[in-house]
Amino acid sequence: MSMNLVVLLYLVASVCFIQALKGLSHPTTSRLGNLFGMVGMAIAALTTVGLIYKLAGEAATTGMLYVIGGVAVGGTLGAVMAKRVEMTKMPELVAFMHSMIGLAAVFIAIATVAEPWAMGLGGRGDPIPMGNRVELFIGAFVGAITFSGSVIAFGKLSGKYKFRLFQGAPVQFQGQHLLNLVLAIAMLGFGIAFVVTQDWVPFWAMLAIAFVLGVLIIIPIGGADMPVVVSMLNSYSGWAAAGIGFSLNNSMLIIAGSLVGSSGAILSYIMCKAMNRSFFNVILGGFGQEGGAVAGATEQRSVKSGSADDVAFMLSNADSVIIVPGYGLAVARAQHAVKEMAHKLQAKGIQVRYAIHPVAGRMPGHMNVLLAEAEVPYDQVAEMEDINSDFGQTDVVMVLGANDVVNPAALVKGSPIYGMPILDAYKARTVIVNKRSMAAGYAGLDNELFYMDKTMMVFGDAKKVVEDIVKAIE
Repeated sequence: MSMNLVVLLYLVASVCFIQALKGLSHPTTSRLGNLFGMVGMAIAALTTVGLIYKLAGEAATTGMLYVIGGVAVGGTLGAVMAKRVEMTKMPELVAFMHSMIGLAAVFIAIATVAEPWAMGLGGRGDPIPMGNRVELFIGAFVGAITFSGSVIAFGKLSGKYKFRLFQGAPVQFQGQHLLNLVLAIAMLGFGIAFVVTQDWVPFWAMLAIAFVLGVLIIIPIGGADMPVVVSMLNSYSGWAAAGIGFSLNNSMLIIAGSLVGSSGAILSYIMCKAMNRSFFNVILGGFGQEGGAVAGATEQRSVKSGSADDVAFMLSNADSVIIVPGYGLAVARAQHAVKEMAHKLQAKGIQVRYAIHPVAGRMPGHMNVLLAEAEVPYDQVAEMEDINSDFGQTDVVMVLGANDVVNPAALVKGSPIYGMPILDAYKARTVIVNKRSMAAGYAGLDNELFYMDKTMMVFGDAKKVVEDIVKAIE
């Protein structure tokens, strides 16, 4: 395999990755985008194998057997995990994948420092070039932060571990930011020492501090900010891969890492805007400081509640209906029942649409994927900025398991979520809200929408409630 062919194949793989990102930007082209991504990765992997054989010849045979074995084991585990994971657990899987990318970057950096000649960085016994040391330092510490930070994010998203750092509530202590600053300066100092001396001691010290920083950056972040954390860690994993790509002079790794890093950063910015958070505070790990009131601390107030039969009557007599899905719908796996309910209403000539908030659920695009799984037509699903102006002319809005994304408190100065764009469900003529209880959302705030005269609460599991509504619709 000639180097010209290697460069050409890497270029083709890069184009596939770019097309994958373009395809994933819209639900209608997401399947094609995934296909482009898989083809691009297959081309890149096979080309790398061919390149290794070209550079090492028969000496690479034994090593490649280990590589192929590792790919087979890892690929099988990944396929099994992806097939078995529930949609409600998808954010945890994403966080887990991010952690593996970060750890892989750390391991590659360690291997490169130990045997640079095996990575094509000079001959045996030659020092690592200064530029490559800088790149190794950057790739290693970003990878370490990504790994430990993603582990904490996984625990927080899972919500089933008793370990304090894995619980959804922010972990804060006095002098937290000062400690982070001191550790960051120390990490940079050890990194510079490694770049100058190529000594193992500062390298290990830098890695150890980076692992600790990853934990400290994520623990002060509460559950309400998890969508931003997921996209931000996605960006970190990309930059870690790109940094290692520079060290190994691997153009494919540089391009793929840069695409992931930049797209993750852009998505993080979009998420911050959707939640009225500061992008720079996200990067510095300080955006978990502003929490809402403690759930359950608010005064008990009465609400108007109804049954599935009441909801069926309201929906059947409406001309237009907007459904607002939230994480409660995902937990109950009610998307198929909702699709059936919408189908029955549409058969009566009622207009039914779905309104999606950018941070609904536990990760960006969570609700879109759920509805796509139920084969809800894409033209019935609208993003917040496209449908918000229609709420005022809508007869009935049905909120299923959503809370903060429809909370009018975002319009009140002094509120912890003031300025956060919300779905204007409160403007509809009638609002129906399905929740298991009156518990607050991730932001920990009471929701004034639930107490409005136009609002009727229907308590219970979303799937059971919607199935009862479907039966009651004539």
